[in-house]
Amino acid sequence: MSAAPSNSYDLIVIGAGIVGSACAERAVQEGLRVAVVEPGPVGGGATAAAMGHLVAMDDDPAELALSRYSLALWERFADLPEAEFSRCGTLWVAREAREFDGVAAKIARLAASGVRAQRIDADELYRLEPGLTPGLCGGMLVADEAVVYPPRVAQHLFERALQAGATAFLGRRVVELSANGARLDDGSELVGPVLVATGCAVPELLPQLPMRARKGHLVITERYPGRVRHQLLELGYADSAHGDADSSVAFNVQPRPTGQILIGSSREFGVEDRAVSLPMLRRMLDRAFAFLPMLRELQALRVWTGFRPTTPDGRPYIGAVADRPRTWVAAGHEGLGVTTALGTAQLLLDQMLGRAPAIDPAPFLPERVLQERALR
Repeated sequence: MSAAPSNSYDLIVIGAGIVGSACAERAVQEGLRVAVVEPGPVGGGATAAAMGHLVAMDDDPAELALSRYSLALWERFADLPEAEFSRCGTLWVAREAREFDGVAAKIARLAASGVRAQRIDADELYRLEPGLTPGLCGGMLVADEAVVYPPRVAQHLFERALQAGATAFLGRRVVELSANGARLDDGSELVGPVLVATGCAVPELLPQLPMRARKGHLVITERYPGRVRHQLLELGYADSAHGDADSSVAFNVQPRPTGQILIGSSREFGVEDRAVSLPMLRRMLDRAFAFLPMLRELQALRVWTGFRPTTPDGRPYIGAVADRPRTWVAAGHEGLGVTTALGTAQLLLDQMLGRAPAIDPAPFLPERVLQERALR
């Protein structure tokens, strides 16, 4: 039997963010010949701008299934120093009685998925986080959840793929999906099935799959060890994350293992400029100060922005592109790309290899968009 051509692969991964790198690493571990194409730094796009939370979001059953599945896979990084894995737990904060009244239902949904959470009354809330503003109603603690440093994890996954035999085309861009694979900007062609994992840029190669870029701001402080003990989110966070308003803010603060405090979060549609918006930054910080007043006293070290890839229905595309043979996609995770990266990779590879996935892939299949268009 003749050897495969040097430009022939079992999978060509386009994009080396945390999702693409996770898919490449998993594919190599499955014995596939893998190429990875990335025009910029590994993990340098949305991954570099991410907060790095590992959380189970319960407001959508499919999203909860994917989050929970992926969180179990993240456990192999718990002792990896470069991942900066910190099991700080997530403390959801209720500002109003209405939000606190909804905690029992959230706990039940999480419990049905195997996630342990507990209701926290106001006294316990302030014992856990004394810096919170007075007058809060209580909250919900998910003690096993964690945060990581996404660019380092993406780099680690990418390096694992290379060490296991993957070929990297760094500094190269895919300009076209050809009949046989992918054509690069230097005129060369890679032959084989293609996985598009380019986040907001997916429509450049797959215009049939709509994607909106959703801008966000983040602030990180100097080192203040012990000032915040848990990842803190307001219970209304999902209204911001899954809403379709042109702009929104929500309280989300993380303690980093370095002692720094990471402050989010903002969301904007229809903004392509990467520059920091002072009005939006002020809105976001005012929201954070309303929950955690002591943040006003701290020194900010850096402010930056990034873009979350968002599909029309808020669920990522994970699976085959129905109208294009030998083409797959893994993109559109909005703010859960870090949480669900490992689960996405396993779910995708199971589909590619014809195995029964551990969770139902149907809610994430790209063909749902094509079906919706056909019904219009």
